[in-house]
Amino acid sequence: MHLESSPTESTLDQAVAVFVELRPRLFGIAYRVLGSAVEAEDVVQEVWLRWQKTDRSVVVSPAAFLSSATTRLAINVAQSARVRRETYIGPWLPEPIDTSSDPEVGAQRAEALEMALLLVLEKLNPTERAAYVLREAFDYAYAEIAEILQLSPVNVRKIVSRARKHLAAGERETVDTAEHRRLLEAFVAAAQTGDIASLEALLTPDAVSLSDGNGLRGAARVPVLGRARVANLSTANSWFWPTADVRPVQANGRAGVMIYRDGQPATFMTVGVSEAGIHQVMWVFTPSKIAAFLESGSRSEWTAETEEDAR
Repeated sequence: MHLESSPTESTLDQAVAVFVELRPRLFGIAYRVLGSAVEAEDVVQEVWLRWQKTDRSVVVSPAAFLSSATTRLAINVAQSARVRRETYIGPWLPEPIDTSSDPEVGAQRAEALEMALLLVLEKLNPTERAAYVLREAFDYAYAEIAEILQLSPVNVRKIVSRARKHLAAGERETVDTAEHRRLLEAFVAAAQTGDIASLEALLTPDAVSLSDGNGLRGAARVPVLGRARVANLSTANSWFWPTADVRPVQANGRAGVMIYRDGQPATFMTVGVSEAGIHQVMWVFTPSKIAAFLESGSRSEWTAETEEDAR
């Protein structure tokens, strides 16, 4: 005997299908605005709950509706996150995400995804960041961004232009992924063997090392500046490299390494690279960010879970 699905079930199935299709884009928007996979997931989950409660029969464009809801909610979260980060101990770095299965994280282009650029994006206010992300990574028209942010198109053009100029002052010309990986591997190999001369040859004179540990013992609480100091710091701890199990990962569209100790993931590391060499070394020690990276690789599992929960 064949059982017909009820109109309610059919409508809900359609709502799930639409949301699942758009979810990578929604996560990509929220992550770029927030620099945190955990906070981005919370935003996307909240948007899903709102989508279920919305009268979807009057929604002309689900993509526009969901993008707007995601962006506005992410801006609100970013404003409160900025206050929380004022009490963060030591440098704050974006939460790295595993991009091995989705190198661009749902975007038209892999813009505003690299760790180094996400860090620079933090200098913009949340609305500026959102406008820049929607335009540069997701190729939204100025009129669409204006509707999402509830601003005039002229104002949005000015905001995006101002954001580009601001970022240009702190951003460097980057290199391709193959060269980035080569320099990262050379850096790790030199650090493991304590080869200071080789490390210094890879680093730019104004190189900086940033350690995100939020007060964790062993993580530098201030940026370490200069080629010689960064090279020395990278080899200084005699206990660090000899017992480390270094495994390559893909994070934020670039090569990185996850360093395991006693079989447990303990440190994430990647580098910012320009044609002049490595100008930024980024270490993430904070356990919650390490856990978030490992979990970020399973975002695709949301589909089945959500369909099950929705029913």
